[in-house]
Amino acid sequence: MKANFDSLKLTVEGMSGGKNTVIFDDMDMPSIMVRIPQMKFSELLTGGTQDVHDAFICGEVTYDCLYIGKYHAIVVNGRAYSLAGKDPAVNMNFDQARAYCRAKGAGWHLPTNALYSAIALWCKANGTQPHGNTNYGADHAKPYEKGFASCARDGNGRIQRTATGSGPDSWYHDFNSATGIADLCGNVWEWAGGLRLVDGEIQVIPYGNAMADIYGDASKDIQGPSSTLWKALDKDGNFVAPGTSGSLKYDYTADPGTSGAKAFQLIAGALAHKQTVDSPYGYQMFTATAAKSGLVVPIRAKALGLMPDGDAEAYDNRGGHWMRNLGERLPLRGGRWHDGALAGASALLLDSPRSGAHGYFGFRAAYYGNL
Repeated sequence: MKANFDSLKLTVEGMSGGKNTVIFDDMDMPSIMVRIPQMKFSELLTGGTQDVHDAFICGEVTYDCLYIGKYHAIVVNGRAYSLAGKDPAVNMNFDQARAYCRAKGAGWHLPTNALYSAIALWCKANGTQPHGNTNYGADHAKPYEKGFASCARDGNGRIQRTATGSGPDSWYHDFNSATGIADLCGNVWEWAGGLRLVDGEIQVIPYGNAMADIYGDASKDIQGPSSTLWKALDKDGNFVAPGTSGSLKYDYTADPGTSGAKAFQLIAGALAHKQTVDSPYGYQMFTATAAKSGLVVPIRAKALGLMPDGDAEAYDNRGGHWMRNLGERLPLRGGRWHDGALAGASALLLDSPRSGAHGYFGFRAAYYGNL
C-alpha cells in the first residue's frame, strides 16, 4: 500500500522545500510530519549555553532533527494519524494518547513536553507566536482569522473544534501553512510526555528519553506512575532523585483554601501551601509565573517551558499556566477553542490526573529515528 502514497510524499516534500515529509507507520499508512531541526539553548534562551536542547537527546544519541505531526491527531484502528481537514481526536486520557502513538511501530511516540517547549521558544525567538481557534472558531485577538467547524456546534450555536489545518498561515508555528505546524494555539489541549507534577514537585524523564516509549510491555512503561526513570530538578536544574531536599516545586503564594483559582510560584524546598482537596487550582498567565524571592530560575526550567523567558509582549500576550500540587498531574499544551488569551504555544496545563479525558483533550504524534 505504501507505493500508493509515494506521490503524496513527493508532493508534500516538494511544496514545503523538505521541511515537511510523509512518514509511514508499520501498516504503511501515512502521516504528514514537520521536521524540527536540532536547537541549542543559546538559540532559544537569554543566557543560554551552547548545549543541545534536551528534546533532541535520547539515550546516547543526539538527533539532528525530530518529527512532529503537522496536525492534531485523528485515530483510525487504534493508531494516530496526522492529516489535514479532519476533526481532532478527543476524549482520551494520557495513557490512551500514548498508546495510539506507540501502536504505530518503532520510533513513534507522544511528543515530549521538551519538544513542545523548544518549538514554543523558537516561535518566540522568531516572532511567530501562532494564533489559533481561541474564540469559538476564530482567533480572539484577530476575529477575522477563522477555521472551519469539524464537529457539532455547542448549545448556543457556536463553533467548537475546527478542522485540522483549516486556519490561515498565522495559525502555523512559522506563519506558513506550507511548512509549519498547525493549531499549536487553541482548538484542543494536547497531551505531552516526559513531565509531571507529584504533590507539586516537578518531575521529568531526563532529556528526550520519554521518546523511547515501548508499547504493550507494562514492565517497560517508562512513563508509568511508578517508573524509576522519573527525576526531580534541583535549584540549578540538575536531575536528582524525586523527593530530594531542595527540589523545584510549584507552590501557592498563600493558603489555597478549598476552591477557586489561586496564584502560585516556583520554589526550591518544602511546600508551604499544599492543597488538601482537589477543588482549588493554580492559575495565572504563563508570563506571570515567578520564582520565590532569592531563587534564580535555572536555564533548564525555562528550556522545558516551566518558567517564562521574557515578558508578556514577547509571548504575544498569549498562554496560561495551571497547576495543582496534590497528587500526580500530567501536562497538556496549547489551550482550547474558548480559552482566549489563555491559549498559546506556551500554555501549560498541569492540573489534570493521567485519567483525565474530555472533549477538549487531544494530542498529536511524533517520530524519532533515521528515515
